[in-house]
Amino acid sequence: MASAAEAKLVPLTQNGELPPAHIYFGPSEAMQAVRQRVERAAGLNVPILVLGESGTGKEVLARFIHERSPWNQGPFVKVNCPAIPATLIESELFGFQKGAFTGAHAAKPGRMELAQGGTLFLDEIAEIDASLQAKLLHILQDGHFTRIGDHEERRMDARVICATNRLLHQEIARGGFRADLFYRINVITITLPSLRNRRDDIPYLVDYLRQLFNRRFQREAAPVSREALQLLQQREWPGNIRELENCMARYVILGSEEAFHSDRDPSAEKKPLHISYEMNEEGNIPLKHIAQQVTRRMEHDVILKVLQANHWNRRRTAEVLKISYRALLYKVRQAGLPAKRPARRMDPSDGELSESS
Repeated sequence: MASAAEAKLVPLTQNGELPPAHIYFGPSEAMQAVRQRVERAAGLNVPILVLGESGTGKEVLARFIHERSPWNQGPFVKVNCPAIPATLIESELFGFQKGAFTGAHAAKPGRMELAQGGTLFLDEIAEIDASLQAKLLHILQDGHFTRIGDHEERRMDARVICATNRLLHQEIARGGFRADLFYRINVITITLPSLRNRRDDIPYLVDYLRQLFNRRFQREAAPVSREALQLLQQREWPGNIRELENCMARYVILGSEEAFHSDRDPSAEKKPLHISYEMNEEGNIPLKHIAQQVTRRMEHDVILKVLQANHWNRRRTAEVLKISYRALLYKVRQAGLPAKRPARRMDPSDGELSESS
């Protein structure tokens, strides 16, 4: 029997097959706008930049664009930029000749060659370093590249789609991303909304994922009740569709709607706001002090939620909250929050990693 930990590996696509368009896009106004933009841009031979939070389905959208393009008979080649060490990503992209470096016992084509006649998808492009950004810009401008250790120029004939969860304007301002590369890949931009901003789509996604995991795990989990659907629509989903996938995998495996509660982080649950106050010698209630207490409590909850949504990356959290990094560190200490992501432990009930309390 498959475990919920294995279910984390299942994307919204299965075996390379896309979900039905009406499921992926859903009825929400935000996703219908995305669908219209995809239909207009898919047939154009220009780079497309897909933006969105982690887990919103950027790769699935790139596959939809590929399937609706004139290059759909060619391959869809994905490059997961942060997953490839900086020392290897250049050879992975461009390929290399035999003897180009120690260990190069035979020539190997790069991802750019493998994508010929199809689509090259550069996922999390903001993670590549400045030197490779410069080479990539050159290739996108003239369409030619050279394998490492070779002198022969090769032509790249592939549609390029890039994706990132970073705010590239901020990355450019701090020197982490080249402005000229941004303008080159940013011919058409498609921004995917977070799941909390497309709540009308959740019932469709829930039922699709239930059926998908029923087949995968050979189960017969019943449709989710109306009450549970309302609960799911009210959640914030910091992990977006990826988090919903794991939630539905757990539901199918356990066969109970209690699964929708077991994965909640107790520290993120809403708690009643208890404010203590006393009258001063003149019999007055110190409203200023009460307001300070309320403000600190609200700051604690907001900072914690944004830290969790950004996987405890404090610099990104400061950018989202539009405060300086130093100010965030001060507020984290003031709110009594841990300075780093809490240690993760193995949850014996479902085999998943979870944050320790």
